[in-house]
Amino acid sequence: MAYLDQMLTKAKEAPNVPTGPKNAPEGQKVLIDSYDAVKIYRDSREAVPLYEIEAPHFRGEEKNLIEALMEIALNVITVEASALTVEEKRQKYFQRIIEIIEQTPELKVPVNAKEFYAKAVVQEMVGYGIIDVLTQDDQLEEIMIIGSNKPVYVYHRKYDMVKTNIMYYADSDIRNLADRIARAVNRRIDLQTPLLDARLPDGTRVNATIPPISLDGTTITLRKFKKDPLSVVDLANYGTLSYEAAAFLWMASDGIGAYPANALVAGGTASGKTTALNMLTGFVPNNERVITIEDTAELNLPLQHWIRMEVRPPSIEGTGEVSMDDLVKNSLRMRPDRIIVGEVRGAEGHTMFAAMNTGHRGVMGTVHANSAKETLVRLTSPPIDVPLSMISSLNLIIMINRIHDRRKGAIRRVTEIAEVVPSDELKMPTLQTLYQWDPIADVMRATGLPSFYLQLLSKYTGLSTDDLNQEIIKRTKILEQLGKEGKRNINDVCNVTQNYLASRRLKV
Repeated sequence: MAYLDQMLTKAKEAPNVPTGPKNAPEGQKVLIDSYDAVKIYRDSREAVPLYEIEAPHFRGEEKNLIEALMEIALNVITVEASALTVEEKRQKYFQRIIEIIEQTPELKVPVNAKEFYAKAVVQEMVGYGIIDVLTQDDQLEEIMIIGSNKPVYVYHRKYDMVKTNIMYYADSDIRNLADRIARAVNRRIDLQTPLLDARLPDGTRVNATIPPISLDGTTITLRKFKKDPLSVVDLANYGTLSYEAAAFLWMASDGIGAYPANALVAGGTASGKTTALNMLTGFVPNNERVITIEDTAELNLPLQHWIRMEVRPPSIEGTGEVSMDDLVKNSLRMRPDRIIVGEVRGAEGHTMFAAMNTGHRGVMGTVHANSAKETLVRLTSPPIDVPLSMISSLNLIIMINRIHDRRKGAIRRVTEIAEVVPSDELKMPTLQTLYQWDPIADVMRATGLPSFYLQLLSKYTGLSTDDLNQEIIKRTKILEQLGKEGKRNINDVCNVTQNYLASRRLKV
């Protein structure tokens, strides 16, 4: 095998360079957390915490030996991987590479290092190489590769921005990873298309850039989503919103089976809009047909009759695009009970509001905005351009923000639940705040103002507003009891909320 001889020669000639960035001197780092193989430190010289794992940084002989093993593996492994899960594929490849090492003594792999090299090759072939361990850490929201000879950064669910001890030493290694990711989703990244924005089969969102767009080399940003999504009980326990506000949104989302609210979750980038929308959609009764439309599929719903749709970007030739607006229009022909739009940014907003105005209830989505008032301005301005006469079909705006609290660090809070109160058709509707976050006490409180939406709900259910307020109290107690019992899994929580509404329908 000529390629093997070349690889072995290359490996022998390469200098044995020490691997990985040097650790900080003892006494300056303080261990603040550890789990699995992860250790997190505070260092007086660093602006952010340090995230350390036993991740090899392959250079010199190690790197060339791994490349030689990969070259052999690609030529001899014939595992039928299409029907295998990622974990099954990892196990199959690992076994075969161990066999290759044992059957190729000329590689001179140390006996006690067989598993080390087999695992490294599997990470390169099946996973994400040296950042593979990061992709399997469910405590991470984002993995950020910013260039060669620079540390990889991660956004941790507890410690916010964190610097890792992982580093790429050559831009070509980052570029190879970007190419491999692009091929996995039938896309490409090159000089003609230097930007990649896609969703991987496991749901991870990926954004990659190459020069000349990114001046200092290739960058890759991976946005991970929790395997176990946050439930309404989690959000209440974290202080994102109060149990009472959650109960109100629960009632507004199902509309007691009669008049669900049309609602938008508004906020900035990475504020938690999708998580909040996932919570709201989880309240939708299971006897309804739900269609979700997203730019990049992120929602994870425990619903039975759920159809997921995702936009398709144009091809290299500029053809074949299926836009958000195309999908919203198509969904209207699918007899939907609920239309959920992942993010309202353009013409799809007009179509969505047209659906609201033609009798569709319980329509929900997200929008980028910094306040409830700004949300209305964005909706009525280009490129969304919803006519003022349609805006009044929106019932609720849930504002969520990521805030840096001097006591608690970065926190996510629903800062306002406002309702849209219709006015003259030629004027902007007014807003009324029903629940407001108190930043000093870090709690959400009801404002006590009479709700216009509850008046509408009263009209369609035949219940008085006092009855509806009692319903909120009853649902608050149910959610609080779930919290006390530690029942926070989204499937368990939704079973309770679904069964409650079903039992209520039977009583009626």
